Amino acid sequence: MNSSKTNRILFWSATILIFLFEGVMPALTSQTALAKEGIRHLGYPEYFGNALVAFKILGVIILILPKAPKRLKEWAYAGFTFDFLFASISHFAVDGLHFETFFPLIVLAVLMVSYIFYHKSSTVINLKNN
Repeated sequence: MNSSKTNRILFWSATILIFLFEGVMPALTSQTALAKEGIRHLGYPEYFGNALVAFKILGVIILILPKAPKRLKEWAYAGFTFDFLFASISHFAVDGLHFETFFPLIVLAVLMVSYIFYHKSSTVINLKNN
């Protein structure tokens, strides 16, 4: 298997996981009592959870659209990075060291795989076009 194909497989595998965790799941579960309680438990108002879900859905759409502008993709990656870091900090501040504190960091690692291989894939494409 060539390097370019491997890069694309790793990019799409990681990106699809982010799409499922940060786009599909929040879209389907954001209005449940459990999700609303989770936002309240961390000390955030309900409207914050609604805004967060809207931005997550927009972010994953930008990540999976191949023709989305690179600048928008960079903003989406940055937004998700802040989201995961602050989710981890919020869980630690409220609940201490538990799995919920580390799970956002695990998802951040998956996001970083997507980000790294997005750039590796786009570099190969740019080299072929020159």
